[in-house]
Amino acid sequence: MPALSRLSMPLAAVIAACCACATAHAGEPPRYVIDPVHTRVLFEIDHAGFSKAIGTVSGSEGSLHFDADDWSTAKLEVTVPMQRLDMGDSGWSASVFAPRFLDIKRYPQARFVSTRVERHEGNRGTVCGELTLHGTTRPLCMALVLNRIARYPLPPFRRTAGFSARASLKRSDFGMTSWRSLVGDEVELRIEAELFRRNGDDPPPAAVDAPPSTTPDPIPD
Repeated sequence: MPALSRLSMPLAAVIAACCACATAHAGEPPRYVIDPVHTRVLFEIDHAGFSKAIGTVSGSEGSLHFDADDWSTAKLEVTVPMQRLDMGDSGWSASVFAPRFLDIKRYPQARFVSTRVERHEGNRGTVCGELTLHGTTRPLCMALVLNRIARYPLPPFRRTAGFSARASLKRSDFGMTSWRSLVGDEVELRIEAELFRRNGDDPPPAAVDAPPSTTPDPIPD
């Protein structure tokens, strides 16, 4: 009996640890994964006073833990591939990629990690965190709007969350100080993002939404 007790103690410890892990996992908010096809970062910056230069970045990756009833538990991590930046002209994009600006050979990615998410009235809120850009990490807060959470109407009918966000930053805060007489310092950001609920090992959505072969019955939210 003593030998059996000695064997039972480690087994009990393992079971208790497994139960604790399961409980912690069950308490986490649902996890969503960024849909890179339907997510885009848009930025505006002054061009010598004549216009606002506009660029976009596609292909962002990351995840969001989000409970629509309790935004304070949300956690967001996003990686933005700066080589996917598009100014609408290859020569202009190459200038932005150069060492005097983004220097993408040394800093190919930007990254945002949230530290705090607050809900305000209705579907609006604020997400604050740390933005790493051009090798420099600085705090950044974004105004956030939850557009919709629902099942996507085409196969594979994954539960999808859609957000819009806006923020502003100074490029000089991230070590980009060249050509101040030609290029503005303040950068306006606009982000449109869709994220799908991660269930098992579901693959990300295809690049083009294909219509279903048959019309399915409506799936409630």
